[in-house]
Amino acid sequence: MGSHLLLIAPPPAPMAPRDPVLEAYKRELTYVFHALRWLGAQPQEVEDLAQEVFIALRRAWPNYDSTRPLRPYLFGVAFRVVSMQRRKRRHEVAFAGLEVREGGPGPDEALQAKQARATVLRALEKIPLRRRAVLVMHDLEEVPMAQIAANLSIPLFTAYSRLRKARIELEAAIRRGADDANKP
Repeated sequence: MGSHLLLIAPPPAPMAPRDPVLEAYKRELTYVFHALRWLGAQPQEVEDLAQEVFIALRRAWPNYDSTRPLRPYLFGVAFRVVSMQRRKRRHEVAFAGLEVREGGPGPDEALQAKQARATVLRALEKIPLRRRAVLVMHDLEEVPMAQIAANLSIPLFTAYSRLRKARIELEAAIRRGADDANKP
């Protein structure tokens, strides 16, 4: 009689446990970089500050309500990280000028876009951080005001007040920047 070999497949490799913070890191790192720049972080410190944002997310993850959108939450964390960085910086050195880095030279449209971006970033820099955070979250990120107030731990009326004042300050800063650029 022939022998029958029973082939048994090896057991499947155990699946690595899902790490939601690592997934958030992979998915939202670029967003956090942008948020930090919008909040006034210097280009040379963005990577370190982004790591601080995700370290804070790791610590807070057990208390995070995953039914809420992650980006506004990350923006609130980034706001707090930049605020702490600014406090540290005030004690260390005077504030350096804004530096905007882009890719190599391109057509006229790319140059105009770069100049417009630099103008907006310089104008945003003139707005105090508390008001700038509300402006960026609402006008650029399109986060509802109630969610902004909750993420920044401020009353809703205060959020609206900061938004209104920030818009006025942004317009004035852009106008001043244009006036300065037109001077001989």
